[in-house]
Amino acid sequence: MKVCRRVCYLRWWDLSLSLSLSLSLSLSLSLSLLSLSLFLSLSLSLSLSLSRLEPKVFSEPSVEEFGYTVQQFRNHQGKWLLVGSPWSGYNQDRKGDVYKCEIRGASSGCQRLNLQNSVSISTVSNVNVNMSLGLTLTRTATADTFMTCGPLWAQKCGSQYYYPGICAENSVLFSPLIKTCGGPMDIAIVLDGSNSIYPWPPVVAFLKKLLENLDIGPDNTQVSIIQYAVDPDFEFYLNSYKTKDSIIAAAANIPQKSGLETNTFRAIEFARRQAFLPTNGARPGASKVMVVVTDGESHDKGLKDDVIGKCEQEKITRFGIAVLGYYIRNDIDTKNLIAEIKSIASTPTDRYFFNVSAEEALLEIAGTLGDRIFNIEGTGKGGDFQMEMSQVGFSAHQTKNQNMMMLGAVGAYGWSGTVVHYTPQKSDIFPKTAFENILEDRNHSSLLGYSVTTLNDGSTEYYVAGAPRSNHTGQVIVYIINSKGQPTVIDSQRGDQIGSYYGSVLCPLDVDKDGVSDILLVGAPMFMNEQKKETGKVYLLSFTKGILSDQGILRGPSPVDNARFGMSISAVPDLNMDGYSDVVVGAPLEDNNRGVIYVFNGDKKKLRTQCSQRILGSKLDPALKYFGRSLDANSDLNDDTIPDVSVGAYGKVVQLWSRGLAVVTARATFNPDKVNILSKTCRVSGRLVSCFNTTVCFSATFRPKIPVGPVALRYNLTLDADLQSSRVTSRGQFSNSERVLQKDIRVSTRDIQVFYTILKITFSLIQPQCLISKRLYSESTTNDYVRSLPSHRKTQPFFQPKRGVTKS
Repeated sequence: MKVCRRVCYLRWWDLSLSLSLSLSLSLSLSLSLLSLSLFLSLSLSLSLSLSRLEPKVFSEPSVEEFGYTVQQFRNHQGKWLLVGSPWSGYNQDRKGDVYKCEIRGASSGCQRLNLQNSVSISTVSNVNVNMSLGLTLTRTATADTFMTCGPLWAQKCGSQYYYPGICAENSVLFSPLIKTCGGPMDIAIVLDGSNSIYPWPPVVAFLKKLLENLDIGPDNTQVSIIQYAVDPDFEFYLNSYKTKDSIIAAAANIPQKSGLETNTFRAIEFARRQAFLPTNGARPGASKVMVVVTDGESHDKGLKDDVIGKCEQEKITRFGIAVLGYYIRNDIDTKNLIAEIKSIASTPTDRYFFNVSAEEALLEIAGTLGDRIFNIEGTGKGGDFQMEMSQVGFSAHQTKNQNMMMLGAVGAYGWSGTVVHYTPQKSDIFPKTAFENILEDRNHSSLLGYSVTTLNDGSTEYYVAGAPRSNHTGQVIVYIINSKGQPTVIDSQRGDQIGSYYGSVLCPLDVDKDGVSDILLVGAPMFMNEQKKETGKVYLLSFTKGILSDQGILRGPSPVDNARFGMSISAVPDLNMDGYSDVVVGAPLEDNNRGVIYVFNGDKKKLRTQCSQRILGSKLDPALKYFGRSLDANSDLNDDTIPDVSVGAYGKVVQLWSRGLAVVTARATFNPDKVNILSKTCRVSGRLVSCFNTTVCFSATFRPKIPVGPVALRYNLTLDADLQSSRVTSRGQFSNSERVLQKDIRVSTRDIQVFYTILKITFSLIQPQCLISKRLYSESTTNDYVRSLPSHRKTQPFFQPKRGVTKS
């Protein structure tokens, strides 16, 4: 049988307190006399996590991109900010560098570490100009060390440049993808000098420019030139000249041979048999390359199949260049000439065959031809670039389960990109096929490795890499390393808008700090809304055993402005000290490019999608620009046990200090706790009224336990706070004849009591239809007492008040 109980309340009055803190956080509290007491617990984490008061601002030249990266750092000397300045040396060499900024010092300037001056690997020709050192900053497995990278660091091979990138961990330099310059190469240029080649000077200019682009030297590239018409002859041998200058000078003085016939295949056979002899300077193991330049069909084409077949057997790479000037000037069909020169060239012919409309146009292809030869030197196959342009260190992340660093190499495999797993003992460089299928990268533009991080399920560490241009919409890939040491892709997620750069920023988050990753935040900072504004977007992906699942997005900036929300994302151990990790997100283009950061709080295993705090850079310093372009919030920098947030801007870094939290408790008691409603002992304006005293007790506890109080409060006491519209006047007033009191008070961990007398007591029933016990209330009784009844409000009292009689 179901029993229903109806509780009748005798409402005397309601007492409401509105507490307004001096730090502009408003609270509301409702107290009822009927409950005799009330507990108010207030956490200020939503508004006081980060203080906008007195941030420390460090400034260095903005043209050097100071503030592009920021990293909190501590060692035996103290606590610092490390700030990347990848264009340091601007207007000269833009090598880049890292600054250290002293947290406790009075100066707003920083000290340049001058790492750029120590970047040198003795075994190669270093090119430090424009290397962008400081573009990447990350922590390492050792507590007092850091790593920075210059992904555009180059090594020079003759006149050619590779971009393997370089990283430095303290004073130790490493470049996992550094290359040996091309190896030795022997090149024979077979040059048509027959009468139809006219004019000759453009041919000489072509030779000079081509030679300038080659890495000429006894241990690198050697060049021989053979000129032919009817018969071939050496202009000079492979070992005739040892330096680039001497060989260019010799080529500049080559006269035209002249002749009425063009015996191209006899000249090719001559070069095959004579040019690559050891007695003429050829070297064992050197790559053999032949460049054939002619302006007409050969008179000995019957030799073609035999001659070209022998070149193939001896692995001679051949470039064929057809000069069409004579044919065009004499209105001769070029079809057969082009077909013949294509048959000379190696395959694929689109890489090894050239044709120009005139002798003067040879100069235009000299640079391209040099690049194609460089391609042979670089890849060893004459195919696509492999690791020559890898730009390792574009991103970096220190793994937890082993002493291994993930390094993004966005330029690898023709800018498809890859990830290098680096340890001091070895570097694991995965083949192109490792990620080829999942990327579906047909145009070599995925930029895999633009961002890297790890996720942990408690037993396995999963590697995560972003490819923001994969399929144009961007992609995030989760993988492990199998027993064969190769990547096995577990899962991937794609973006939903072309050009949004989904995956360019990754941030793992262990919300409840149990050692298991709960969320992966994925930034798409160039996401464009319906108003054609780059607002940016941050996606939330839950993580379970390597599988990512969509959990929505963070609520970011207004849709009417450019913002690039999500250009930087940083996890914070716990800003509001509720036991859960939090997140800070940068929107550097918001507020007219001045920048804004957002704070989002963790909740169990999730992240609240509504921000708890929004900080405008313009409110901190009107001169700030791109505030929020970089973030770090891993450490406590002022020893109050709360993590602090460091924010990069254009030419500046802003250090924000986290604030302690106050949990404020208010308790009201009444004396007497029961009132004789017929007893009128107080006189107001010559009139006797009922009265009693109330005591409001304030106290506070603080997080962290290190004292951060007292906290200044401004509170209001209002009688009959929920005054009904049908009632004009309050049923009670304070001794000053007002129904509202406003006071200031400073609250600490010790109780502070304030006393008030309340007058003019009247009462009414909340539910008049209820049957009230006459033992509790009677209009004819002259000496009855009204006891307090449980409040109809849901409160959490410190102590249980006395209860009246209820009827069921």
